[in-house]
Amino acid sequence: MNLTNKIPGALQGVIDAGDLSGFVTLTWRKGEIVQLNTLGKRDIAGDKPMTRDTMFRIASMTKPLTSVLALMLMEEGKLRLDDPITKWAPEFSGMKVLKSASGPLDDVYDAPRDITVEDLLTHRSGLAYGFTSVGPIAHAYQDVLGPPLGNPHGPDMWMERLAGLPLSYAPGERFHYSHATDVLGFLVGRVAGTSYQDFLKSRILEPLGMTDTDFWCPPEKRDRMAKLYKAEEGAPLKDVSFVHEDHPPAFCAGGGGLISTVDDYLTFARLMLNRGELNGVRLIREDTFNLMASNRLTPEQREIPFMGIPFWMGQGFGLGVSVITDPEKQAWMGAGSAGAFGWPGAFGTWWQADPEEDLILIYLIQNSMELGPESASQVATGQRMGARAALPIFQKQTYAALGKGPPLF
Repeated sequence: MNLTNKIPGALQGVIDAGDLSGFVTLTWRKGEIVQLNTLGKRDIAGDKPMTRDTMFRIASMTKPLTSVLALMLMEEGKLRLDDPITKWAPEFSGMKVLKSASGPLDDVYDAPRDITVEDLLTHRSGLAYGFTSVGPIAHAYQDVLGPPLGNPHGPDMWMERLAGLPLSYAPGERFHYSHATDVLGFLVGRVAGTSYQDFLKSRILEPLGMTDTDFWCPPEKRDRMAKLYKAEEGAPLKDVSFVHEDHPPAFCAGGGGLISTVDDYLTFARLMLNRGELNGVRLIREDTFNLMASNRLTPEQREIPFMGIPFWMGQGFGLGVSVITDPEKQAWMGAGSAGAFGWPGAFGTWWQADPEEDLILIYLIQNSMELGPESASQVATGQRMGARAALPIFQKQTYAALGKGPPLF
């Protein structure tokens, strides 16, 4: 694989234009790292460069790890995909469903069935995020639950508050991106008889040696944290970083709370590419991995736009990851072979494992996007043009080097 310096040169142009502060990108293929780029600054005011060990808030790149935990419990016979979550989370008994997802909160009907474990894994639970919703339910999520990350409530209180809100759609009806994986994380903890955070550490992070991955950054590592920046037209990047806590948070969001590094996440991605095993550590069986990385959405569900765009054109969603089903159709928004899988994060982070090419791509930035009520329509359009173009440059230039698709320039 001949990767030229076109990728770092193009990404540096985005930094020079003031659209993003910096990048850490990695390409792993056939057992080795074939390209690693550390560009720009992790801290502009402090004049600190991006480095290989820079720590990032990876947001929804957390979701695949939480999903693997649930599948580990499934293999142990402690839960099943078709189990109703009320078995461990009675708060969600007798749920109501909005007659219109954007309608009044009191215009509801009885849910036809309980939410299942599979509903959580596939975002077909009927739950929502405020930022993926419109109308009264969007604002209710913000008012009742608080922000999606950095939540002030403990897990049990948060679950009770969430269960008090109506579902946007009936369970199983459609993919609607949501707090489902946060619920899954707390559910996993209840099934395992421990906290979600402790279970994640003991069953994934410690066995794989992911020592820089956690829900908080301790004081001795904070100098390595990348600042979170917000880009606004006509203005310099604004530092909107989260305030560091003095201790691990009570609310460890299984849907988006982890901090990690490129090497730590590469370890997890390599395990996934190897169908559940790495260096003698097996987390899930190969048949379980195959379930996870196979599309489970119906053709009708894939016709429904996600975040205002035809996201499912050429791809589907399995048990916690998206998967490319038709590379030519999917190429309008990215690049990859049939069977390639991954999932992005709200702060611009992204990863993909491609079994056909024995390839892993990891792309880490810290770009703040609006996560308030009714912001779904701005997710794909609320960044400067250079910031939006940077990830496709990385994706398409990498695959062009493999002979898949023309280079961008």
